[in-house]
Amino acid sequence: MSRLRRHSDAGQAFPIYITVVAGLLFLALAYLAVGQAGATRSDAQTAADAAALAAALETRDGLTDEWLDNVLDPEMWQDIFDGKAPLPSACWRAQQLAASNDATVDCAPDGLLSYTVVAETNHTVGESIVPGTEGRTATETATAVIDARCSFEPPAEDADDEVLPTLSCKGGEDWDLKPDDLSDLPKPEDLFDVHLADS
Repeated sequence: MSRLRRHSDAGQAFPIYITVVAGLLFLALAYLAVGQAGATRSDAQTAADAAALAAALETRDGLTDEWLDNVLDPEMWQDIFDGKAPLPSACWRAQQLAASNDATVDCAPDGLLSYTVVAETNHTVGESIVPGTEGRTATETATAVIDARCSFEPPAEDADDEVLPTLSCKGGEDWDLKPDDLSDLPKPEDLFDVHLADS
């Protein structure tokens, strides 16, 4: 009688075991699908961040070139620091960076000193237990901002043309510029910060 009962208990436990294993397998596949989607979103965010920063850095370098071209004309400095220089859009650089990250972007200047980029991955989430994911891409947005790091006192109307204003920059660095010795001038990273905007 006890031997029959043991066989009966084992027979009842087997379907429970199969059900538990099937449930664990389903959960593992579900976690895999979530991981695939998360990785694709991460790829899209990386592409958006890199593309927005690339466009902003290109513009920062252009603004620096404009400042260097006009270093002897301090009346032009503030417009350059405010982004009012005649520079073309640098969205081409965003598209270039996105392509290297296997994505495409929509890019637009967002004011004078920032770029907003919407990046979409070229690859999809892939096949998973979630229907419809095999053809789904990921899209993310990023904005990069250019901030002037330096300020100066504009020259008075009767100021000596042989004297240039002192640039006071973040970090406590001052640049005393001399018209007759322009060998030591600020670099792009001295004049401007480039960073991603807080989301």
